Amino acid sequence: MFDSYNWKEKAILVAEDEEINYLFLEEVLNRTGAKVVWAKNGQEAVDLFKSNSIDLVLMDLKMPEMNGYEAMKYIKETKTGVAIIAQTAFAMSGEREEILEAGFDGYISKPIKIPQLLSIINECFVGADK
Repeated sequence: MFDSYNWKEKAILVAEDEEINYLFLEEVLNRTGAKVVWAKNGQEAVDLFKSNSIDLVLMDLKMPEMNGYEAMKYIKETKTGVAIIAQTAFAMSGEREEILEAGFDGYISKPIKIPQLLSIINECFVGADK
């Protein structure tokens, strides 16, 4: 499954306040060769984005200090064109549309399924390379 994804030249910022969720994502993303950077809250995500060269952000929506929506807006103001994928455990009817309308480039619900995660990230990378 991972053979199709070679992201050695990519850096992915994972904004996730739950360590176990981050460790899962780190394990998956490390198998693609991507550099993984961890932000434990929205404010840290903004700060780390500004101080690192980041190609894509996986953004939890419910975090302390600054939620994912606020952090996404700051990041998009800093660098247009960076893909930000929302991740949430609170998937309700109509939420996907709200998330995309708010400015996120993609959406994935928890529990995260590895094939779906890799596919949506790859779509963002392929779209950015065009």
